[in-house]
Formats: sequence, structure tokens, C-alpha cells
Amino acid sequence: MSESIASPVAVSNEGTATTLIHKMNTVQTTKTFRRIFYLAAIGLFLDAMDIYLASGSLNSFKTSGFSTTMQTSIFLSAGFLGLFLGSLFASVIGDSKGRMKAFQSNLLLFGLATFIGAFSPNMVFLIVTRFIAEIGLGAEMVTSFSIINEFAPIASRGKWCTLASCLANIGAPVAMLLCLFVIPHFSWRGMFFISGALAVVFSYFRHDLPESPRWNIQHQHFDEAAKTINQLFSEMKAENKQPAEYTSTKKSTGHSNQHLLRNSFVAISLAMAAMVCQYTFTSWVPTLLVSQGVTASNSLIYTTIMMVGAPIGAFIGSVLVERIGRKMNIIVAFCLVAVLGVVYAHLNNGTAVVVTGFLLTICFYILNATIIGVYITELFSTKYRFRGAGTANGLGKLANFGMPYLVVTLLQVANASAVIYVIAGVAAIAAVITAVFGPETKGERVN
Repeated sequence: MSESIASPVAVSNEGTATTLIHKMNTVQTTKTFRRIFYLAAIGLFLDAMDIYLASGSLNSFKTSGFSTTMQTSIFLSAGFLGLFLGSLFASVIGDSKGRMKAFQSNLLLFGLATFIGAFSPNMVFLIVTRFIAEIGLGAEMVTSFSIINEFAPIASRGKWCTLASCLANIGAPVAMLLCLFVIPHFSWRGMFFISGALAVVFSYFRHDLPESPRWNIQHQHFDEAAKTINQLFSEMKAENKQPAEYTSTKKSTGHSNQHLLRNSFVAISLAMAAMVCQYTFTSWVPTLLVSQGVTASNSLIYTTIMMVGAPIGAFIGSVLVERIGRKMNIIVAFCLVAVLGVVYAHLNNGTAVVVTGFLLTICFYILNATIIGVYITELFSTKYRFRGAGTANGLGKLANFGMPYLVVTLLQVANASAVIYVIAGVAAIAAVITAVFGPETKGERVN
């Protein structure tokens, strides 16, 4: 029910937590939320750029003699190991010390390490800086999507999370375009310099943000939670917005802690599947194209065209996630990845490869926007959100730790098609897991 936005939240009675949660569940978008949203989206944009910074740099490492094939594999694996550890660190810090502690420090760590990496004297030094940088970046996805989830209006929560993913994944084609223009003139160092400098600059603007009221309520910091909620309501009043109508009293099947084990299994399985499919394809597609007879320069052009599908896929995900729901969106996208993957493995025509790769990229980013951006954070209550999302995202990234070695082995004993078959098989299994075990979380309240 609508209530006065002028009245402050009481903090001294036994029903304080329930009252505060109800007030938070009726909050609309405000100036503070928009600031948090855009700062999170910028961090996620840099995260998306980073994937292709590595992908676009691989051939430069090799052709310049800076790295061997094995060192390149170690470079990728060190990055995924750092992402795994960063996700775990974020889950611990975010749940124990506060969401903003993780949010304010991770981008700075990534930026500084990447910037220093641009001046690496050898590949070993670069691998070390890459590992440290990815620890910072590993926290980004967990913190940004979880914070948006906890501040966004319930009715449009999925839209805001997937919109952040859509804006973020513009970083994919931007990164590949930068690779096309920067690497020929400044080598891979120019890319690392740009990415690191941007991260350091934007990390500055994350200071002085309010802590998540939901985290404060969970930790019984009722005064702080009330202060932030009253600030949000004051901003709503200034914008002539009334509290959102929200009368649902059902216990969310997604949030209920009695389903914690099932939801953890679903979150981990889908995160691992989505990241293995996406990262394997996007990290290795220039190399895979070269192994299929495409020249190194043309492979970057082809990859850039394919990567235009990233923001398109995230946008499609942002539309469908509130229309057909999270579960159906995920099942359909995984099925399409499986089918298109098999088709892609049999292609040898350049145009057909680009078109199918473009469609695959769209599907990968529908999954990224829906699973990583929305679904995983909705499967857990506030008490377990950062730990649940951090563990799922961390294990998803850890699953990619061994993928460079598997890809190298498959390219040696088989061909590029074998790599694509692995992606298609993983997608098919994930579709079945979603259909059998995945709950629908659309429109359910945040506890």
C-alpha cells in the first residue's frame, strides 16, 4: 500500500526490521540509485572490455615474440584464478564488512595492477600483474549486480540489472575496435595502459556512497538503514514520486533459505556453464579463426563484428527477462547456443562464420545478462547474497582456469570444431538443469 513519504522510519520497536524492509521494498528510482547504477555499469563496462583486452592481445604477444604459447595459456589461467579468488574475497568482504567496502576497492586494485602491467619487462611480470588485477576485477561482477539488485525497485529489478549488463557489454565491441587501432601502433601495452588508467579514474567516484539498507538491516544497523531509506524517500519526494505499490506477502521460492542447497546448485551450475561457453568462445575466437585459415588481421576484424552482438544480446535479455521470465529466457538461450554451436563447427565460409558467430555472441550475452546480471543474485536472500553469488561466480571463473590447456590440447589433437562441440555440450546440459531444478524468481520480493 502507498504510504506517506514524508514520515521518517521508526527504529525503536520490535518490528523495526520488518518495517524497514517493507519501506525499502516500496522505494522508487532516485538520484542516489541512479548514481550507484551508472558507477556499477561503468565498472562492468571495464570488466567486459578486459575480456577482449586479453583476447585481442594474444596474437600480439605471440607475433612480437613477447610470449610463448604455453606462457599465453598461463596468462589466461592466472587471470581466471585471480577472478575466482576475487569473487570469493568479494563475497566475504561484502557480507561481513559491507557492500560498499568491496565496491569501492576492487576497481582501484584492478586499475593499478593493469596500469603497471602495461610496462611489464617480460611475460612473467605481466602474468603476476594480471593475476593481481583480476582479483580486483573478480569482485566487480559480484558487487555491482548485487548492489543494483538491493537498491533497485522490485518491479523493475530485472530490467535495471540487465540494462547494466547491456551498457557494460558495449565494452566488448569497443575493446575489439580499440585493439584494431591501438595494437598496430602501440602494441598490447597501449590497451593495458588505457584500461588501467580508466579504472583508476572511475574508482575515485565510488567514494561516499551509502551502504545498502538491506545489508544494514540484516546486521541490525537499524539507525544507518533508516537514515539511508529516509534519504531515498526524501529524494523521491523531491522528484514527486510516490512509494511503489507492493502488497505481496508470499515467501519467495527463490529467496527461501530452505531451498539454499538447491538454489546454490542451480546458481553454480549456470554460472559455470555461462562463463565456460562465453569465455572460451570470446577469448579464443581470434585464435580459432586463424587455425581455420583466416589471417591474423582478418581474425580481429571478424571478431570485432561478432562482438557487436554482445550489447545486442544483453539488450534482448533486458527486454525478455521481465516479459517471459528468467527461467524460460535461460532455457531458450542455452538451447540456441547448443544448436548454433553445432552449426558453427561445420562452417568454412567466412560470411557464414561471422553471421553464426554473431548469433552465438548474442545468445552468450542474453545468458550473461540474465544469469549473472539477475538470476543468481535473486536466488539468495540478503543474508547469503554475496556469498552465494560470489561462490557461483567464482567457481564459474575457476572452471575456465583449465580451459586454455584444454583448448590447446584440442587444437593439437583435433581441430577448432572440437572446441565448439564442447561449448555446445555444456550449453545443452545447462538447459536441462535449468528446466528441472531452476525456480522462477520474477517479481519476488528481496528479503
